Amino acid sequence: MDAIDSVVDPLREFARDSVRLVKRCHKPDRKEFSKVAVRTAIGFVVMGFVGFFVKLIFIPINNIIVGSG
Repeated sequence: MDAIDSVVDPLREFARDSVRLVKRCHKPDRKEFSKVAVRTAIGFVVMGFVGFFVKLIFIPINNIIVGSG
């Protein structure tokens, strides 16, 4: 019986915590959603430019290293 309780108790606690989390969550209004969407889009654009410039810098360096061999 002790082995069963050691498996069931964490599951019961997880279920209780999950229900509490879902009850505290709310649907964002239009203003909050648009803020999150704009910030996410800005993040994607910034990360895209960072990746582009890193690739732009390292392609000539890689050609110099490989071309000199």
